[in-house]
Amino acid sequence: MPHFLDACMTTLGTPLTPHATKVMLLGSGELGKEVLIALQRLGVETIAVDRYDNAPGHQVAHHAHTITMSDPTQLKALIEKMQPDLVVPEIEAIATPMLEELEAAGVVTVVPTARATRLTMDREGIRRLAAETLGLPTSPYRFCDSLQELQAAIDGTDGQAAIGYPCVVKPVMSSSGKGQSKIDGVTDVASAWDYAMAGGRVAKGRVIVEGFIDFDYEITQLTVRAKGKDGQFETHFCDPIGHIQQAGDYVESWQPHPMHPAALDKARQISKAVTDDLGGLGLFGVELFVKGEQVWFSEVSPRPHDTGLVTLATQWQSEFELHARAILGLPVDASLRNPGASAVIYGGQDAEGLVFDGVDEALALPGTDLRLFGKPESFVKRRMGVALARAADVQQARTTAKLAASKVKPRKP
Repeated sequence: MPHFLDACMTTLGTPLTPHATKVMLLGSGELGKEVLIALQRLGVETIAVDRYDNAPGHQVAHHAHTITMSDPTQLKALIEKMQPDLVVPEIEAIATPMLEELEAAGVVTVVPTARATRLTMDREGIRRLAAETLGLPTSPYRFCDSLQELQAAIDGTDGQAAIGYPCVVKPVMSSSGKGQSKIDGVTDVASAWDYAMAGGRVAKGRVIVEGFIDFDYEITQLTVRAKGKDGQFETHFCDPIGHIQQAGDYVESWQPHPMHPAALDKARQISKAVTDDLGGLGLFGVELFVKGEQVWFSEVSPRPHDTGLVTLATQWQSEFELHARAILGLPVDASLRNPGASAVIYGGQDAEGLVFDGVDEALALPGTDLRLFGKPESFVKRRMGVALARAADVQQARTTAKLAASKVKPRKP
């Protein structure tokens, strides 16, 4: 356990002094950047690590490092050099076995735990935990290592029940929907395999194929494991977040999403079962499919979730503040302040060093806020910012957020 955490009290140091409380983030994109800011507000010394220079989190942390995080030698060397109290993985593509080794040796504490990081680093570990160990409802699924295995799983010629059409194929490891596609018929299979291979991060050559669930909507149930007044772990739930995806990537989210009370209870039971098993402290983004009162588990990330950017406008403590407080052993407040929505601002072009017009127009709309992430390089479908809106109801907030996002025009200078 880190020196600043004991059974009854958290003691935080002063940054850049011998007694500083030091937290290292592995992955320092737009979500990590907000976590770093939340940690700094509590006097934590922050170390931002990413695979490219000048990542969003690099721009605000006390220390910035660029390494190949999937290389165990580089990762171990940096952790031993910086000696953080906590290591917080913010992406999947890291050398997780090395984190397990360092945690077992008492060198570092991994958030939420090294085991949780390993299980959630790809879709296989967490799906097998949820469906096979915990017995939670999920879509029918199979893991495949070749185009031939994928076709056999869909057709049922591998000796198991056919997944059938339509179905969804995803790399076992990717982020933000990269490499994910829907297959409607036999003519789509080869292109879906190729797309998954291009979108996978580390474990290339392996995919999950899932039977298509006839769901009404999908939610993110942000779930927080934090210490209570007596030092015991408590589970807190944010109000459910609804969202729209395009090509597997979130483009719009809102909170709260209306749910049947029985469905909400089931969603929280599933979320608690998964996060209890994963253990540790921090915020988890649990993705669930819902139809009427039925709920199916989809995925979980042991870190702030992209759809949860909306909480910057809706909650007393955003998902980033909740995560920062929870991992430091501090109490949290997951309650809703007001309805709100978020809408993504894409780069719209492949270029470096964009400028953004229309920021004043966006912020002139009532109840709006913006985050421009400061990414040094833009792609057509790369998230470069997000518009936020608060309102008396979700529908108005969604309308305002989308309008605000449309006012911001990225361009080459």
